[in-house]
Amino acid sequence: MADLESRKPTHPASEAVPEAWRKTELARHPQRPYPMDFIEAIFTDFSEIHGDRAFGDDQAMSCGTAWFNGEPVMVIGNLKGRTLKERVARKFGSPDPEGYRKALRAMKIAEKFQRPIFTFIDLAGAYPGIGAEERGQGEAIARNLIEMSRLRVPTIATITGEGGSGGALALALADRVLMLENAIYSVISPEGCASIMWKDANKKQQAAAALKYTAGDVQLMGCVDDVIAEPEGGSQNDPAAAFAVVADRLRHHLADLRRLSTDQLLEERYRKFRNIAQFYTSDSALPAAASGA
Repeated sequence: MADLESRKPTHPASEAVPEAWRKTELARHPQRPYPMDFIEAIFTDFSEIHGDRAFGDDQAMSCGTAWFNGEPVMVIGNLKGRTLKERVARKFGSPDPEGYRKALRAMKIAEKFQRPIFTFIDLAGAYPGIGAEERGQGEAIARNLIEMSRLRVPTIATITGEGGSGGALALALADRVLMLENAIYSVISPEGCASIMWKDANKKQQAAAALKYTAGDVQLMGCVDDVIAEPEGGSQNDPAAAFAVVADRLRHHLADLRRLSTDQLLEERYRKFRNIAQFYTSDSALPAAASGA
């Protein structure tokens, strides 16, 4: 209950709420569907894979084979839990390094058997505990980024709530990155940003606006490929409708990726991530080498 209380709006009802912060509260809504809700609704015959074969089985990460649109696929998503007990056990959805290693193990199995990979993301970041650092949290995330960049099967990532920092990116280096319209995707939380920039976490609404992490802003920077509309007021108001539209967009993007050869798939993925957030407002802003000077 303490966690749910902390997620309640902190502004007076009469106060104008910035759009970015309004969407932040929707992304964090305690009744918002979590990754496993989407997985259970969209896929069938999910069979979970446990353990990273190095340390243990992270309860904050779930991976498994399933069926989608008549074909076998691999599905990966972080787990948050609904009750306080579940959330504590799963570290509020923030995976340890063994969670990322388990996810990578599942991805390599999918590659071996030529199965598409779907990831679902709703996490504030990777778990920052001492044990996680001792067991190589940074290395595990970096390894996932390297390996995901060269997987020889179609990959589709969907950000359903919060997509925070490298913890989210370690599951989102995909051919297609989808994002629900009320989700957020950022290098840092607004509270963390406010604490660093202004030494005051209470300036989180100001930080939220400055970070430009809402779906529309992130899409303009090329970091996501498709923004998925949600039911009025957020997915928590009509989960079935949200599941249906996400399933439709997944089918569309998988069919699109299926038209590419493996070499084309890898080339487009490489080009996509090389070009993210690279833009210039005029010729005068171009680097000397690019402008021919």
